[in-house]
Amino acid sequence: MITLRKANEEDIEIIRDIAVATWPSTYLDIIGQAQIDYMLDKMYNKGELLKQFMEGHIFLIAEEDENQFGFAGYSIVGHEERIYKLHKLYVLPSAHGKGVGKILINEVFNQVKDAGGSALQLNVNKQNKAKDFYLKGGFTIKETVKLDIGEGYFMDDYVMEYKF
Repeated sequence: MITLRKANEEDIEIIRDIAVATWPSTYLDIIGQAQIDYMLDKMYNKGELLKQFMEGHIFLIAEEDENQFGFAGYSIVGHEERIYKLHKLYVLPSAHGKGVGKILINEVFNQVKDAGGSALQLNVNKQNKAKDFYLKGGFTIKETVKLDIGEGYFMDDYVMEYKF
């Protein structure tokens, strides 16, 4: 049975390992290996993840027994409007189709709603099939953005939103 637990700083390696194992199958055909390597190094280095914990990001890890299958990370981004952002949600390819993503997103929904959130937003690459997962889950496409992330790389994303 899949259970969720709140991650702490000691789980940074688990989060990094899942991201490294997940990104190639998710993004290789979309952005290529060089951009994957750049983004993983930029977004999942130990210092960056530690900074996110210190800034109040909440990470949830999905596991069964001693095996971790995925994680989600979110935080509040608009205090006045009570808007939260899902920054990360990744499930190991070997666990796809087992409902792990649904378990993670539903728990994020519950926690954001319990905290008085008005909306949950996320960015997803326009070509990422996860977009369909979010649409089925009740998200709508709010806008499109092209973000310069340095070294000549861009993120070409939809901003999606779920309103409570």
